[in-house]
Amino acid sequence: MTPQKFTGASSREILQKVRQALGDDALIVANRPYGDGIEITALPASAMADEAPAAAASQPRPRRVVADAATEASGMVAQLMREMTAMKTMVQRELAGIGWTNLNFRAPARAAMMRSLLDSGFSPALARDLTEVVAVNASDADAQKAVSAEIERRMPLMEGEALIEQGGVYALVGPTGVGKTTTVAKLAARCVVRHGASSLALLTTDSYRIAAHDQLRVYGKILNAPVHAIKDAQDLKITLNELRGKRTILIDTIGMSQRDRLVAEQTALLTGCGAPVKRLLLLNATANAATLDEVIAAYARGGIDGCIISKVDESASIATALDGAIRNRLRVYYVTNGQRVPEDLHLPNRSYLLHRALRPISDSATHGLHKDELPLVMAGIAGTASGAAYGAVHG
Repeated sequence: MTPQKFTGASSREILQKVRQALGDDALIVANRPYGDGIEITALPASAMADEAPAAAASQPRPRRVVADAATEASGMVAQLMREMTAMKTMVQRELAGIGWTNLNFRAPARAAMMRSLLDSGFSPALARDLTEVVAVNASDADAQKAVSAEIERRMPLMEGEALIEQGGVYALVGPTGVGKTTTVAKLAARCVVRHGASSLALLTTDSYRIAAHDQLRVYGKILNAPVHAIKDAQDLKITLNELRGKRTILIDTIGMSQRDRLVAEQTALLTGCGAPVKRLLLLNATANAATLDEVIAAYARGGIDGCIISKVDESASIATALDGAIRNRLRVYYVTNGQRVPEDLHLPNRSYLLHRALRPISDSATHGLHKDELPLVMAGIAGTASGAAYGAVHG
């Protein structure tokens, strides 16, 4: 099949033309500068299918066809397809790098804002979306204002203090060490101040750590609120039925790794007790983006009603936690910034969260991107798959 040539001012424009003409699976086989733009040569995906029998047919056939010959031909076809796939993805990676280089020249404020978001800890996926609102000819100040407004618009914050005012059954879930027990105590203190100790009950499913159980009992004694230890789903069902007259019930759960199979068992315990238990996931502001994505994915099975961003006082930036909440549409109920009960628990404030999220990391010389490194980083992200394919082909 004859290759087709496409020209345009930018890689994005050309790739759009290729998709419209040849489909999403088109094969890019060559690219070169063309005037003020770029020219690429592409083939439809069906070219691989057409090429495979042609490659097999071009091999000399012995008088007697044996199984080994058929296996060899099949292997050659598979190798050819791997080579073509690697070529396609590698060229796409190069085009992505060209595209981000062009962005520095065509829309410098947008590129600078992208670099700032990445330096703060936002994921490339969300940073790309956020910077789409920046006009090509925008100033740096206009770009900052536009992206800030877009982040504020996307922040999924709980308006008011619904947990305290409306009551209900809430279970705080998350990995070990994110501050679940202390946060339960902070919420309990707020409930007691607002509605009295008789409106509250505390439950714990953490039978692994005696210290955690004892700690919650100490808080319960101080607040004059009952504390119940839960063994299994049936025990939880019976206890919730006995406490149905309470306005608010807070459940402290076992902290466990997001990769632990017990996470699924804990979800089954809370969702199978016959009562509407709302689960709030604690997001550790000091964790990196990949870890938070794993945590959210693991605990989201069965549904999460919202999140609490913890350890804000210990983090260099809360961009990673806020990024995870925005991308996964987790409504932020509270933020915590210390161990004091109940002082270090706060309702989410848009201006404060935005300021903390966009604040550059202090050691920018070590952790920040230089201007000329952005195209390399973005090209690398776009070419992750191509690198894997190339490695598979060339070992």
